[in-house]
Amino acid sequence: MRLIVAGSLLALVTGLTIATGSSRTQSAPVKNPTYAEHVAPLLNSRCVECHRPGEVGPFSLVGYENAKKRSSMIAAVTESRQMPPWKAVEGYGEFHDENRLSKEEIAMLDTWAKNGAPRGDAKKEPKAPEFSGEWSLGQPDKVISATQPFKLGAEGEDVYRNFVIDPGLTETKYVTAIDVKPGNAKIVHHVIAFLDPSDQGQKLAAKQNDGQEGYTSSGGGVGFIPRGALGGWAPGVRARNLPDGIGYKLSPGTKIIMQVHYHKSGKEESDLTRVGLYFADKPVEKECSIFWAANPIFRIPAGADNHRVRWDIPIPADLTAYWVMPHMHLLGKSMKAWIKKKDGTEVPLVHVDAWDFNWQLVYSLQKPLKVQAGSTLCVEAFYDNSKGNPNNPSNPPKAVTWGEETTDEMALLVLNYTRG
Repeated sequence: MRLIVAGSLLALVTGLTIATGSSRTQSAPVKNPTYAEHVAPLLNSRCVECHRPGEVGPFSLVGYENAKKRSSMIAAVTESRQMPPWKAVEGYGEFHDENRLSKEEIAMLDTWAKNGAPRGDAKKEPKAPEFSGEWSLGQPDKVISATQPFKLGAEGEDVYRNFVIDPGLTETKYVTAIDVKPGNAKIVHHVIAFLDPSDQGQKLAAKQNDGQEGYTSSGGGVGFIPRGALGGWAPGVRARNLPDGIGYKLSPGTKIIMQVHYHKSGKEESDLTRVGLYFADKPVEKECSIFWAANPIFRIPAGADNHRVRWDIPIPADLTAYWVMPHMHLLGKSMKAWIKKKDGTEVPLVHVDAWDFNWQLVYSLQKPLKVQAGSTLCVEAFYDNSKGNPNNPSNPPKAVTWGEETTDEMALLVLNYTRG
């Protein structure tokens, strides 16, 4: 099947990558690990970026007492690879800042927890990392937000709230990075900044009439097809500048739809999330675009536990790819994407073999990938629509097709690219 769909309804982040750290392999398992010599260096390099006071992690892992208190949990979530958040299969594509623990590191954390989380020689403990300033890339050129906090109810379904923001530009700017500061980390699941040059968002907001700013949509959509997106944020993601010479065009009059996905905490909450925009300070030679490669024509039968959806997309012109992001909903199991050259050679893009709707990550290519016209983008996804899928939103299962609701499904691969 050959399909190209532009303007689908979800795209996370332009030029963003996962928190610092790269996979390290130890030559042999550590038999008697201690916090001071083994655990603290690992937590400092891989975890405290998020798990520190004032950040999005639900608890701090800075210092021995915090780590000891969570030692069993640390062992469990690293063994299951829930943490750190990195879903791409090792060896299939090469990415910036791979946040993956080696088998030896996971075994070390497990041994440390089972041994009672010994501290070791406190004098050997490394100093906790220091983080400079509120914004990781320095003060943004422009900070945008809603004009007042959004009030979220205590219980019920998640809320996708769309805040329509005029950045107030008088001349065209090129965005090279964005950073996001959730106002209330307990309830902010992720944030996306969509582009709206036609004021469709303002029209929808005018119809909301619930006494709050913006409007609510469902399933990650914004209620219309946006021109594109500047980027976004999810826990574990940090800002990264695009390469010199490329950027996202932001013209005067274009509104930004700041979509915040809220997850209710059990009590009434409020949030005022901010997005920092970084503008190019060097000439921009190529405008970035987002390529929404989707297959909207599928049907996942009720009860199917390994349903395959495949789509091939011909590439009509030379392009350069910079990052890639798979997207499915709750029935997703895995997704693999690759480029098939004209000579039949295959170039891996990304493979997520244990899809998790809660960790929809962007994978930034270590080297921009040149793709020649006449090549083919190939994508293959598998879905579990059986009773055995604990994430299945329907009980009993029912046939599922493409749709914006979380209870629907999507088969979508998002790429950031420039022409040529």
